[in-house]
Amino acid sequence: MTGNIETGSIITGKVTGIQPYGAFVAIDENTQGLVHISEITHGYVKDINDHLKVGDEVKVKVLSVDEEAGKIGLSIKATEEAPAQPSRPRKPRRRQAAAIIPEGDGQQGFNTLKEKLQDWIDQSQREDLIKK
Repeated sequence: MTGNIETGSIITGKVTGIQPYGAFVAIDENTQGLVHISEITHGYVKDINDHLKVGDEVKVKVLSVDEEAGKIGLSIKATEEAPAQPSRPRKPRRRQAAAIIPEGDGQQGFNTLKEKLQDWIDQSQREDLIKK
């Protein structure tokens, strides 16, 4: 089926069918592969028909060849250079300053828990407080 088709090669093919999930491309008279919708072009593709139509000649790169299943994965966007991202200055992130609490303002933090722990243990062992 795919004796002369190798992964990574770039081939010209003809679009033979379009489905919501991708486009079928004939590589030769006996062989066709699928260009998944995510491999049509750089960026988001909502409708494949906006980019391709049956009969279009396209340059595709072979992504995968599965001899047993008889499937060939193709990509159009792999043959095109990715568009340059517009460079915009990044805004520095502002960090929230930690609140500084002076000692002795009634804020005990974990020390309060440490002191209370023994009281709670003692209370849990008192017979008069245990529910029967």
